[in-house]
Amino acid sequence: MAGSDRRDDADAGRGQPSSSYTGPASGFEDLAVALGELARSLHDQGSVEETLHGIVVAAVGTVPGAEYAALSVIEGRRTVQTRAGTADIVYKVDQVQYDTGEGPCLDALYQQHTVRLSDMAAETRWPQFTDRVAELGVGSMLSFQLYVEQDNLGALNLYAHDTDAFSDESEQVGLLFATHAAVAMADAQQHQHLSRAIAVRDLIGQAKGILMERHKLTGDQAFTLLVRASQSTNTKLNEVARYLVETGELGHR
Repeated sequence: MAGSDRRDDADAGRGQPSSSYTGPASGFEDLAVALGELARSLHDQGSVEETLHGIVVAAVGTVPGAEYAALSVIEGRRTVQTRAGTADIVYKVDQVQYDTGEGPCLDALYQQHTVRLSDMAAETRWPQFTDRVAELGVGSMLSFQLYVEQDNLGALNLYAHDTDAFSDESEQVGLLFATHAAVAMADAQQHQHLSRAIAVRDLIGQAKGILMERHKLTGDQAFTLLVRASQSTNTKLNEVARYLVETGELGHR
């Protein structure tokens, strides 16, 4: 996939409607309240995976027309995967996109805008994708880019059996929903990274303590030993520390 080429000329499209969008709908008085409650609910999730699952479940209950939902991410601009989904069918549809290198999700990820696919049988933009997905019983899709963070990208994908399941109202609600979902994902990932950093720090601290007591070293000397072991074995420092804590040996399997 020529990911970087797809992204270069599309910066202005992020957070914008699809080419099928014709205008806003009325009757959104309660939507802000609902999205506020959603934001609080997602914030209370205990892990990244729980947050992602909460997002896709809430998307089906919030965006008009959505029967299924999934979250797709690209890490390092190479590894594409579906991190959460509400049914097996979404994983099958997404895998077709990954296998063929085309589809609404990939366009939403790379081109930074909203993509609506109204009729799978009549769609001409992604022929390899639509030919295979039509057999799965999906009639329409709607994809929103959630975030771009260096070489990492995320998208929310919605699916329905019927054609023309997604309207302008679906896009308007979905764009607002995607904004809240992106914030929830960022908060969950930041919390996870912080937790991992603290865990690694504590692990290295334990390993240093073992070496300091065993060899009567200072903290700096013990850390230098860990670094040398890491370099000599071409092993990450935290793995060297974990092995020492678990086995008492300054080496690695």
